[in-house]
Amino acid sequence: MSGVVRVGPVTIGSGNFPALIAGVCVIESREHTLKTAEALKTACEAVGFPLIFKASFDKANRSSADAYRGPGLEAGLEILAEVRGQCGLPVLTDIHEPAQAKPAAAVVDALQIPAFLCRQTDLLLAAAQTGKPVNLKKGQFMAPWDMEHAVEKLRRGGSAQILLTERGASFGYNNLVADLRSLSFLRRLGAPVIMDVTHSLQLPGGLGAATGGHREFIFNLARAAMAWGCDGLFIEVHEDPDRALSDGPNSLPLDQLPALLDQLKALYETLASKGAFTDR
Repeated sequence: MSGVVRVGPVTIGSGNFPALIAGVCVIESREHTLKTAEALKTACEAVGFPLIFKASFDKANRSSADAYRGPGLEAGLEILAEVRGQCGLPVLTDIHEPAQAKPAAAVVDALQIPAFLCRQTDLLLAAAQTGKPVNLKKGQFMAPWDMEHAVEKLRRGGSAQILLTERGASFGYNNLVADLRSLSFLRRLGAPVIMDVTHSLQLPGGLGAATGGHREFIFNLARAAMAWGCDGLFIEVHEDPDRALSDGPNSLPLDQLPALLDQLKALYETLASKGAFTDR
């Protein structure tokens, strides 16, 4: 059994209905972020999916120095505070530097450690010391069992609320592979596991100065992860992915989300009724 993590009113792990962490890759504007959050809330409430809204105030690991990074810490956190207050949603955002942990934790419900930074000791300790839940993404270069050491850093820092997220493994140049066995290996570390569907479908650097992706496989991979028995799914959305300022090639078109949630709920309920997830 995985542990239990509470992000605002959302309980993740130990047999609870899987949660959805969803939102935009990067904050594009206040209006766009609030509009997306409201659309996500409406779609999730219609089918009873627990929702945590995700957006980044800064994308520090973009492929190109010329790529859009976001509004920055102060302006970004103001927008995320509005999402939390106006939409009534728990909010998650990622941090890239130890100094960002405390101010971000004052606004959001959970902090996220990007995959590229999953071994950065000072960053992990700073996140843990805030007392907020931490979503730790598995590095593309890491075996799932080697994440034990990163988890231990968080626990030594005082964190008892840890999520582990699978987001694909490097598979040659400009490619990732999603190994669903990782969900089970990560759960053995004593934390709920999340499947990052959209980032697992990236083609890192696949467009030269930008990342490509295969968003046409989002439904397939999401269904597979749900059937495997994940504790939650991570999906980035955009109303017009071809015009998104970051991660468009692997983002789900927003108008497709209701159909996906319907399929995922039906799949989960069917398998749960057959006792498929008794080991969760």
